[in-house]
Amino acid sequence: MDLNQIKQKLESLQKQQNSNKTGGKSLFWKPSVGKQQIRIVPNKYNKSFPFTEMMFYYGIGQRVMASPTNWGEKDPIQEFTKKLRASGDKENWYLAKKLDAKIRIFAPVIVRGEEEEGVRLWQFGKEVYQAFLNLASDDEIGDYTEPSGGRDIKLTTVGPEVTGTPYNKTTISPSMKQSPISDKANVVERALDNQPNPIEVFKRLTFDEVKANLESFLTPEGESEGEISSEPSVAFDGESSKNYTLEGKDTTSKSDKFNSLFDDKKSEESGVITDAKNDDDGLPF
Repeated sequence: MDLNQIKQKLESLQKQQNSNKTGGKSLFWKPSVGKQQIRIVPNKYNKSFPFTEMMFYYGIGQRVMASPTNWGEKDPIQEFTKKLRASGDKENWYLAKKLDAKIRIFAPVIVRGEEEEGVRLWQFGKEVYQAFLNLASDDEIGDYTEPSGGRDIKLTTVGPEVTGTPYNKTTISPSMKQSPISDKANVVERALDNQPNPIEVFKRLTFDEVKANLESFLTPEGESEGEISSEPSVAFDGESSKNYTLEGKDTTSKSDKFNSLFDDKKSEESGVITDAKNDDDGLPF
């Protein structure tokens, strides 16, 4: 037994377990059922805009995957969904929609009553995001992130027994009173200077790594290779969506067929990258 290799593996696992923590404190925060009050602070990494938008894939790999587009790189799943839509097949369009990345928004927040925890990231979907944008565009409210004269945000969260879904739902409203982030200068300084950066928190997968996860998803374990047109359907959320199909039959393996869909990835003129169409799925990510 190589004890050095064992130690390295142990350290790797420990780092992975602590990847969402810093100094023993969680990087992330989410509202609990009931009422809470937070303060969104100016974004250290983008002074003009407090929110960070990122795209994620759910259910394709073993874990949630951040899209390579978050780092300005090509995304094989986007390329694949464009191929599906270009086929003109209704079921391929349905599968493309299911494969589309979902948007999540991150805001740096201080939770009232938990100021000692420092700035954490609250992540939410498009509905809450729209509400925050509406508040900022209201002339009577304005910049609620302003350090010395902004506004706290009041949250009301209800659970599944109210929403009728497996997820909580949070609504927001601004405090009528303007206030500073804190009366303590050191707390304000820490809030402005010590913030986690969402784009650095999540694992950055390569084009080939994302592609491999997609291929594994489309080819369930134990399924033998064969003609694409004769492969069994792919189960998706309890419904059946057929695999991407190519007209005619030949003896090319499914793996080769799949890889051929990305032959143009090296060409800058292929034009295969498109903006994903996203629906707020209400997932508690």
